Amino acid sequence: MGELRKTVIDGETYVLIPEDDYEDLLDTIVAERVMARVRAGEETWPAELVYALWETDSRIRTFRTYRKMSVSELAAAGISQPYLSEIESGKKTGSVDVLKRIAAALKVDLDDIVL
Repeated sequence: MGELRKTVIDGETYVLIPEDDYEDLLDTIVAERVMARVRAGEETWPAELVYALWETDSRIRTFRTYRKMSVSELAAAGISQPYLSEIESGKKTGSVDVLKRIAAALKVDLDDIVL
């Protein structure tokens, strides 16, 4: 950590730190907030899943595979298997209601499955 300096502006004391130290401090605060969410039970995803999501043509299929669910298990969320297959293959987009049900069954946010 660099040298700390104090200054007074309009009667109020401020601490001056080098910019790199300030950015490190902010990074530490953000990291601690993330770790608090993880300690509270927020799910984390392995890097392999994140990379697969970047490269996939079907985020639904990728999450379904990650959750080790079959098409029939996911379709049990109230979607026919053929319709789910068409959504996964990109032949159909699926209504917002259907996509919400799929997201709920996969235990992800709707934003996670919609590009």
